[in-house]
Amino acid sequence: MSEPNAPSRPMVTITRHGPDGYIAELTLDRPEAMNAVSTQMARDLGTACAELFGDQGVRVVLVTSTSPKAFCVGADLKERNSFTDADLMAQRPVARAAYGGVLNLPVPTIAVVEGFALGGGLEIALSCDLIIAGSAAVVGLPEVSVGVIPAGGGTQLLTRRIGWSRAAGMIFTARRMPATEAAALGVLDEVVQAGTARARGLEVAVQIAANSPVGLRQAKRAMRLGSDVDLATGLEVEDGCWRAAAFSGDRAEGVAAFAEKRPPEWPGR
Repeated sequence: MSEPNAPSRPMVTITRHGPDGYIAELTLDRPEAMNAVSTQMARDLGTACAELFGDQGVRVVLVTSTSPKAFCVGADLKERNSFTDADLMAQRPVARAAYGGVLNLPVPTIAVVEGFALGGGLEIALSCDLIIAGSAAVVGLPEVSVGVIPAGGGTQLLTRRIGWSRAAGMIFTARRMPATEAAALGVLDEVVQAGTARARGLEVAVQIAANSPVGLRQAKRAMRLGSDVDLATGLEVEDGCWRAAAFSGDRAEGVAAFAEKRPPEWPGR
């Protein structure tokens, strides 16, 4: 199940997989520029995420690239070179909506990284819940080398993912690192043979999509809202999300399917 490049977002496509289309593959599609994030591409990414956010039929999102060389190399510096300060300020809300759109998707998200994931490209990946990379991938946040900072969520998401000192080492040196080193630091969750990351991502997505859509959304909500609060508050957040799942049609169906030894048919409510 697929779509042609939608006229409203020519640089980002959405492809649905599986008999019921529960898996949505969000593909960065500007291969001639290795998916450098121009203003138009940022706008397209935000639009695509808004579509997926409102789609109750989606259970998991896979973020991929059509470029054989890169997942995404970050901001389009050729475009930025022509910007005035006013242009840069005008672009900022568009960029924030793009990165925030990925981060705020309510279902599990998996980034599939082959080749370069630099700057904003790595930030798109960090906005996902899981990152699966090919062994030839190269990642980094080089923003301080061109006079800015990783502001697509990088300073916050990387620090939360790997801790202060490790994140500081990456961000302050602006260095690029191979997939194996990045995985050892915890930047990447899984490294597979080069060229096979998308296949592995789809495999994991199928496993996730078999589960309760209500359970998946509420589990992610509990983890996200409870991650930066004190334990007592986090447990209250968890309890609220448990109630939303426990009194849903999915819970009733899940228990019945287990008792009857059959696959569940999730109502998703």
